[in-house]
Amino acid sequence: MNISISKSILDNILTNLQPFLEKKDSSQITSHVLFIASEENLTIKATDYEIGLRGSTDSFTLNEGGKATVNGRKILDIIKRLKDEEVNLKDEDGFLYIKQGRSSFKLPTFGADEFPTFPTVEGNPKVEIDSLNLIQSIKKIIPAIDTNNPKYELNGALIDIKEYSINFVATDTRRLAVVKFENPSVDKLSLIIPKKAIIEIQKLFFNDIELYYNETNLIIKSTNYLFFTKLINGKYPDYERIIPKDIKNHITLPKDKVIESIKLINSISTEIKVTFRRDEIGFEALSEENSEAQTQFEFETQFENDFVIAMNSRYILDFLSQIDTSEFIIGLNDTNQPFILKSDNFQTIVMPIVM
Repeated sequence: MNISISKSILDNILTNLQPFLEKKDSSQITSHVLFIASEENLTIKATDYEIGLRGSTDSFTLNEGGKATVNGRKILDIIKRLKDEEVNLKDEDGFLYIKQGRSSFKLPTFGADEFPTFPTVEGNPKVEIDSLNLIQSIKKIIPAIDTNNPKYELNGALIDIKEYSINFVATDTRRLAVVKFENPSVDKLSLIIPKKAIIEIQKLFFNDIELYYNETNLIIKSTNYLFFTKLINGKYPDYERIIPKDIKNHITLPKDKVIESIKLINSISTEIKVTFRRDEIGFEALSEENSEAQTQFEFETQFENDFVIAMNSRYILDFLSQIDTSEFIIGLNDTNQPFILKSDNFQTIVMPIVM
């Protein structure tokens, strides 16, 4: 392999590939990126076996076709330090030579044929989802995805395609986040996508993507990238059973005032008590120490008697940070029962703190 390529193009692709590399063991082939140069294009791949990314470009000069691997972190460190000019990469005698002007570098390579294979979209069914809805939805539910839960399926997000809707779901057992789109569909399908993959998807893609799947992988294709992730094999909890069917009290609240009040109380504690009075809403810290924090703002509620509920304020702020509306709805039943936060087609069901 012998190619010349713009430093900025190479830098951009290698930067996007970094999260897909094996970081701990540089002796593994998965710590390397794979270059494949042909007359059609240049592709660069990275994978840790669980997730993978392939970037491609036709903006390069092909001097000699071929393929080569090189440590992904080291080559990016070199490329970032070079000038914003063309770079030459040449594979020869087990090394990759990197040259620009009077600067040159030599890095060892592994056998390119040992690099893991990627799944392809050919022959796999396509998921019919509007790509913009997908990206916006997974961004909203990311905070509710659990981490290191013994129930492995909770360490991912669920895409649940039903007969008349598509639901995007995440839960950490203390809250349940759901985005719902009305969408008649012929095929029913449930896919559980790992949190790490969800994070990378929402960083990499914005629109105009195609989704494919097989028994073990979800594959996403865009103009310049192909992404895959291993799916989580398991049965997701019956999340619809958790959503309260009836709500006694619906109150539309101003987002900015609630955020301001919660952040004031968070100086003392993230666990807060909220009191809905007839003409105001009060916020108070729940703290075992000899510390106090309280604030309130005027607001006409429908309560004749005080209604008090305790909650983890982080769950509320996570929800409010993901909505575009200036107001949201809180649905309340009883003090120790789950309550609902809702804005348009996005809702989060939260377990209160039992007082």
